Amino acid sequence: MALTLLRGIRARPFLLYPSGLFSRKHGLFYCTMKSTQAQTTTHEKQQLQVKISTEKTHSKRLDKVSKNYEAIIGIETHVQLCTLTKAFCSCPYNYGSQPNTTICPVCMGLPGALPVLNTKVIEFAVKLGLALNCKLSLNSKFDRKQYFYPDLPKGYQISQFDIPIATGGFIDLDLPVEFGGGHRRFGITRVHMEEDAGKLLHTGNGSSSEVDLNRAGVPLLEIVSEPDMRTGIEAAEYAAELQRLVRFLGVSNGNMQEGSLRCDVNVSVRPIGQLEFGTKVEIKNLNSFSAINRAIDFEISRQVFLLNEGQSNQIVQETRLWDEGAQKTVTMRKKEGLSDYRYFPEPDLPEIILSQDYLDGICHSLPELPEMKRRRYEQMGLSMQDVVFLANDINVADFFDSAIAKGADVKLAANWIMGDIAAYMKNEKLSINEIKLTPNELAELISSIKDGTISGKIGKEILFELMAKGGTVKGLIEEKDLVQAIDPAEIGNMVDKVLAENPKQLEQYRGGKTKLQGYFAGQVMKLSKGKANPGLLNKILLEKLSANSC
Repeated sequence: MALTLLRGIRARPFLLYPSGLFSRKHGLFYCTMKSTQAQTTTHEKQQLQVKISTEKTHSKRLDKVSKNYEAIIGIETHVQLCTLTKAFCSCPYNYGSQPNTTICPVCMGLPGALPVLNTKVIEFAVKLGLALNCKLSLNSKFDRKQYFYPDLPKGYQISQFDIPIATGGFIDLDLPVEFGGGHRRFGITRVHMEEDAGKLLHTGNGSSSEVDLNRAGVPLLEIVSEPDMRTGIEAAEYAAELQRLVRFLGVSNGNMQEGSLRCDVNVSVRPIGQLEFGTKVEIKNLNSFSAINRAIDFEISRQVFLLNEGQSNQIVQETRLWDEGAQKTVTMRKKEGLSDYRYFPEPDLPEIILSQDYLDGICHSLPELPEMKRRRYEQMGLSMQDVVFLANDINVADFFDSAIAKGADVKLAANWIMGDIAAYMKNEKLSINEIKLTPNELAELISSIKDGTISGKIGKEILFELMAKGGTVKGLIEEKDLVQAIDPAEIGNMVDKVLAENPKQLEQYRGGKTKLQGYFAGQVMKLSKGKANPGLLNKILLEKLSANSC
């Protein structure tokens, strides 16, 4: 009977795809589909004209009404693992490869092809589970999640359902100072392993889509949070902390623009004081942390508006997309339930059995994580702004730690990295690993300024040359004769020369325009080519100006 059914499908494929047939063109599977743009537009017009971001009257009312409601937010995050091969076959995955060039019968689920688990996926899952303070399952399994989508060639996804590899954890983070600061802890419901689907490439007119299956079978870890977040900012910072975490662990590059880290946000609203959750709405297509923040804020406003208008029946369990251009969420499809996926144990993969020794070994190999770094930096006496900045990027943190290990002053090293070094990297579009400056030379530069060998101004000049061309601090000081002038007689002669060459300004100073002291200091510094010791210069200058005033 099954064979008869398959023959029927092959003979009349329009039974499954009534709006078109699959074909292949330029290495891409090609599928023509009826555009749903008109249907979506019609549906959106029926959404009570929810254009909150552009209607001032609605905004004022929402600001008033939202004080009576509380948002409940949870996030499902998919992290693409940076293994050399896919989850269940030997195909590599390289972002940006030509479409459908890294696929095989296994990752496409062709008849007779059997999956073999990449053990690196388990290692990375255990690492992340431990870093998220989860309880690890010594015995877990894979399941089949049944659903059809054009970019899922097997018609099911290998995932984990009732026995995930990690459960019941939490993540701590610090909100940036500009968002109010403070520590937050958000619960982690579970972490489970699964494989990715392919990717649809939509044509400009929306009439057809092309299917690239390179991504099919790439290993993912799905992290499901507890519904502990209440604002868009908290949700965005939670996602950013997960990105930092996977990068510190080395399990993923976490690049959202490449799809290596993808977030689906669940938002519901309830009156303050009510224990029961409201109707949950999922938002997809969030490709940046700022988009997460804005999409959540819009969705909260939309739901609050509907509740306030007595239209709670218009809030339905559905999946919505974030329209970046229109800055609003739009309906995509009604949300499936667990029964729609028809989970059952994956028959082609054995049970996953972990030993306590295996877990302990991975636990001892974990690096210092972002939260640990932030607390250590706090103990060094750094401000929260410094702490959050330095621990945001593992490469920046490693650079800072190396400079400190070489003897650099903690606060000065932080200031240089957050100031001139960060500005240079931004202007040149470089990472800290790509500049020519080394942590050792930064420590040497700071030491040379502190002991008076060079001035702070010359230090900046040396810094930019080191970042652009490399070299050593001592070498540049000797090569360019940059040793700071500290001889009082030499500096006094330069002051006398400047005062003699500027009689008009000297007369103005004597007349009470004392701000001209800075002008004279600048001229002396220019004459010394920046080598005059600033403290000694200002002391001698003030003495001579006071003497002349008398």
